[in-house]
Amino acid sequence: MDAAAARQPAIEIDHASFRLNGRALVHDLALTVTQGETLVLLGRSGSGKTTTLKLINRLLEPSAGEVRVSGRRTAEWDPIRLRRGIGYVIQDGGLFPHFTVERNIALVPQIEKWPLERTRARVQELLGLVGLSADLASRYPQQLSGGQRQRVGVARALAADPPILLLDEAFGALDPITRAEIQKEFRALQQRLKKAVIFVTHDLREALLLGDRIALMEEGRLVVNLPVAEFATSGEPLVRAYVEAFSGGEAR
Repeated sequence: MDAAAARQPAIEIDHASFRLNGRALVHDLALTVTQGETLVLLGRSGSGKTTTLKLINRLLEPSAGEVRVSGRRTAEWDPIRLRRGIGYVIQDGGLFPHFTVERNIALVPQIEKWPLERTRARVQELLGLVGLSADLASRYPQQLSGGQRQRVGVARALAADPPILLLDEAFGALDPITRAEIQKEFRALQQRLKKAVIFVTHDLREALLLGDRIALMEEGRLVVNLPVAEFATSGEPLVRAYVEAFSGGEAR
């Protein structure tokens, strides 16, 4: 990818709002994510983070404003085509329990009617990319550890090489040691693949490790949107509260 392409906006949220039963779950949100950038949406439960992801992949339509993916309004995209161009990872991978690892990863390539040999080669490539051995391909999700399931979830999201990845508390269900390992692996993977990534978390440590920028949300509103290097020194009271809570946890 050349430098000019890397600067192109992959996701543009243009003063978008979403209201449900008279309540604004997201209000006047304005964010841009360029190709190769990881934006972390940080905030407490109910702050609008997951709703924002659903606006991007058109599971929800904005009540006001608009969302653009690859320069095109989401309302103009065929929803299925839009979602196939976006990798989506949730807690525990969101795998189909009755599918093998290979079949879970191959889902989108099979829907896209890739040739069988190409699909099998891609599965093997991705297993290696996310740090899993090839002999796991024939296993079922219940035969895997939590960390292995999460790696398979990432592999499935990458299967058709989408330009955009959305991760919703993707590593939140893992034990601390496994979570730290996968965080580091994911950061290294992103540095290689240069996707446009939005990563949702309520964990400041995770945000600082994985993000290029952090967008802090509260009650559906954007509080700050700052480079990681500037976040901890912000004078915004809510940022200070997060940093102090994080520092207190470190001290214990």
